[in-house]
Amino acid sequence: MTDIPRKDIELPHAVRVFIDATNHGDSEAFVAAFTPDAYLNDWGREFHGRDGVRSWNRTDNIGVQAHFDLVSADRGPGEDSYRLRLKVSGNGYNGNGPMEFELRDGLIAGLRIS
Repeated sequence: MTDIPRKDIELPHAVRVFIDATNHGDSEAFVAAFTPDAYLNDWGREFHGRDGVRSWNRTDNIGVQAHFDLVSADRGPGEDSYRLRLKVSGNGYNGNGPMEFELRDGLIAGLRIS
């Protein structure tokens, strides 16, 4: 996998995997970047656990050949939170969008896309 360009901060490993796995179509690595009890909220649509993440990935991410380009990144309000703006392209949503990540034990515990 390739390195993601650095922006304002050094991205945690799980967030780099989130982007790289998407860009390389690696669904197993993508899902493994999340905690077993992860929560994903995509504009109000909620997904729970790795099964929920896998479902979202199939319908809204790798399943529609999404590709992410990092536009900006900064720390969120919590100790292990990060806010990214990604340019998304592929056969689903296309455009810029903010994503807020909450990490726990080095994995993504929460992701809010709005």
